[in-house]
Amino acid sequence: MKVGFSIPQIGPQAREGARVPEFAAELEHAGADSLWVGDRLIAATDPQVGYAGTDTIPPEFNSILDPFLTLGLAAAATERVRLGTNVLIAPLYPPVVLARALTTLDVASRGRLVPGFGIGWSPEEYAAVGVPFTRRGARLDQTLDALEAIWTTDPAEYVGSLVSVPRHRTELKPAQRPRPPIHLGGFAQTMLERIGRRADGWLPVVPVPGPPAWGTRLVASREVIDQAAERAGRDPSAIETIVRVNVQAGTPLEQIADAVRRTAEQTGFDDYFIDLMYVTDSIDGALASAGRLLELLR
Repeated sequence: MKVGFSIPQIGPQAREGARVPEFAAELEHAGADSLWVGDRLIAATDPQVGYAGTDTIPPEFNSILDPFLTLGLAAAATERVRLGTNVLIAPLYPPVVLARALTTLDVASRGRLVPGFGIGWSPEEYAAVGVPFTRRGARLDQTLDALEAIWTTDPAEYVGSLVSVPRHRTELKPAQRPRPPIHLGGFAQTMLERIGRRADGWLPVVPVPGPPAWGTRLVASREVIDQAAERAGRDPSAIETIVRVNVQAGTPLEQIADAVRRTAEQTGFDDYFIDLMYVTDSIDGALASAGRLLELLR
């Protein structure tokens, strides 16, 4: 089983951002397989839509480090671990800006980037960058098309109804060829079918504690992906699954490890990363928790 962890980036842990390289290096040495960042732009004070089906936004989201810079710090301090984004809200970024940042990360890490994208849920984040909240799924598709053009052609250009990229030179390519593997997160039918049609990987979530039958939901969602892939003439087995483990505050480490093992048994998925955002307020606590979880899961 592959086991990774979130980088201290959100909430009280973000105040110790200077220690991100130390955290990344220590976890790589301890045997972690991957390190991950998320993407929150603002935490609205009066949100139209709350987080995870609620009407509020967690206070942890009031403090957040930039995902690109944070992952760059981890890249500079490591040599082996995969470096992932789960997830970047792709429609918030002009494609050329997104392509430049991700190309930089892939080159700097010598091809260890796992770019994961989603469409987000916060209307206020879209308003903050002047992008319409509507049609964000279509904007994601066009952004992915633009990234494909930028990463695989030179000169590159893309003209869409929602995003466009003028014809330009793109000599610097990512280290991974033809491009880094695109992963998408989500459970909505449209997103699952999009993953089957065009993505290289799926980024589902497991809540801990969570419903006992959550593994059944994961398997059913994966079947939607596989069927969409077959309809598109693609090999479903080429689409990997990396499971994010969202842990509630106060959950014992042994319960987290048990949930990961149970999910692996129910689904057959063998690649996980554990989000420690609510587990501890400090980087020392995150390092201790991650080290213990590696012991429990290996």
